[in-house]
Amino acid sequence: MKRYVIIGNGVAAVGCIEGIRKIDADGTITVISEEKYAAYCRPLISYYLENKTDLKRMGYRSEDFYQNMKCDVLYGRKAIRIDHNGKKIILDDGSALAYDAVCVATGSAPFVPPFEGLETVEKKFSFMTLDDMFALEASVDQNTNVLIAGAGLIGLKCAEGLRDRVAGITVFDIADRVLSSILDTECAAVMQKHLEENGIRFMLGDTVSRFEKTRAYMKSGKTVDFDVLVLAVGVRANTALVKDIGGEVNRGIIVNNRMETSIPGIYAAGDCTEGEDISCAEKRVLAIMPNAYIQGHTAGVNMAGGSEVFDKAIPMNSIGFFGLHAMTAGSYYREDQGGECHEEKTDGRLKRFYTRDGYLTGFILIGDTERAGIYTSLIREKTPLETVDFNLLKKIATSAAFMPEVRRKKFGGAV
Repeated sequence: MKRYVIIGNGVAAVGCIEGIRKIDADGTITVISEEKYAAYCRPLISYYLENKTDLKRMGYRSEDFYQNMKCDVLYGRKAIRIDHNGKKIILDDGSALAYDAVCVATGSAPFVPPFEGLETVEKKFSFMTLDDMFALEASVDQNTNVLIAGAGLIGLKCAEGLRDRVAGITVFDIADRVLSSILDTECAAVMQKHLEENGIRFMLGDTVSRFEKTRAYMKSGKTVDFDVLVLAVGVRANTALVKDIGGEVNRGIIVNNRMETSIPGIYAAGDCTEGEDISCAEKRVLAIMPNAYIQGHTAGVNMAGGSEVFDKAIPMNSIGFFGLHAMTAGSYYREDQGGECHEEKTDGRLKRFYTRDGYLTGFILIGDTERAGIYTSLIREKTPLETVDFNLLKKIATSAAFMPEVRRKKFGGAV
């Protein structure tokens, strides 16, 4: 009977479990979970703060998932080393787990810049886990002023979740725009304006020079008084378990399209990995839930002796703040890189499509994200734009833009 160990208990781990059980109904599966909770949807922690969801609905699978999948979960345990020669996982309590195949699904951890005086700030929090959220929730009330470091996805979702619970929120970022990793300047301005209309204050192109307890001295010369600090500057992939034993690591653990690392018998999946982004043919960390699940499932199938590849990964983000929704995907090439930008703009809606060499490589949609899967499929399938009515697609995502034979294959039904 084969012994499987999964290090981590997030979305990638769930995919891995289901991938294993697709092939092997009898092998033992042990999940090592640093957190004390079953797998849950991390993006929903801000909705919990808004009272839009509860712990039960945040679960990624049903309460009996692990039992049905015949898994053992070691809650509150941490893997500190992989003995790949002896095929054992060494845990933080000194015990060891033998394995035949292991999947590293350790996710990522908050990056905390070395701000001067940060140690003087008593109430400071990250915003990535349920425990982070519970600690933050217990530290705020209607008189609390919150300072958030980072105007990316995590920082802005935290701001949205806290808006009705606190007196005021200020977000600062060294970048000159919000969501700088996924939005261009004009699209970011649309989102920032909407956030400001909903009570969020910004200090962009600025950062902290030093902290003194509940006061931040900014490099611009301004000062900000606050009660609670949230550190949401960014994350780093948890790569140490593979790096420490000589595995190939860059920003993430390097995997092939079977989710194999450079060390035989060791697979990796999820936010800790770096795989190929087909929209630009480069290795990247693609830290999003759909990719994490598919990577995990691919790893599980292959760990169990099956054959599966994941070779259609692209960066994607689907977000919304105070009712304004946005979706992004792929890569945005500038003109000096041979790219073109096609824009469709109406009241409250902005669409930007990025093309290169006759293919759609990326898009940004604000205010109208309906049927965006049609656009992502164009990127993933590398569909030549000459074979579709791209002018129609820019205005509306519709199957009518495809030739009849393509519609039959992709969408089925009458043409």
